[in-house]
Amino acid sequence: MSVGGEHVEDQTPQEHDQASPEVRHRIRTSFDRQGLMTHLGARITHIGPGRVHIALPSRPEVTQQHGYFHAGATSAVADTAGGYAAFTLFPEDTEVLTVEYKINLLAPAIGDHIEAVGTVLKPGRTLTVCLLEVFGVQDGRRKLVANGQQTLIRVNRP
Repeated sequence: MSVGGEHVEDQTPQEHDQASPEVRHRIRTSFDRQGLMTHLGARITHIGPGRVHIALPSRPEVTQQHGYFHAGATSAVADTAGGYAAFTLFPEDTEVLTVEYKINLLAPAIGDHIEAVGTVLKPGRTLTVCLLEVFGVQDGRRKLVANGQQTLIRVNRP
């Protein structure tokens, strides 16, 4: 539900929304191997079944010329959040790859940080579809700044 650009139902994940310790470990281990997320300074803040949150702190290296979060950084964390949301539902011996995604930039991304939320809309044996949302967070207030949809493919681990 959206109220004034903020998603009310998405506030803070509850403890019962956590993925199993094994899935959380698998997601974090994979995430830690991502050079781009490390370079950007992004971190996973929540891993639940079919849902992952990633925070990206504001710093000059992730902004554009007007001081807003760059669309490239915004879309990168959105893509990654969706990918890991899907990965939470995949078997242990598989990997995830993005097939395609589309993102709408709804408002300038400003705040202390942005938070990307990936949520599985339709899981599948081969293809999974996710909802992507990015919020600008300032002083604890969240504003939806981007949304999109993504298709991911499950592949066997090499």
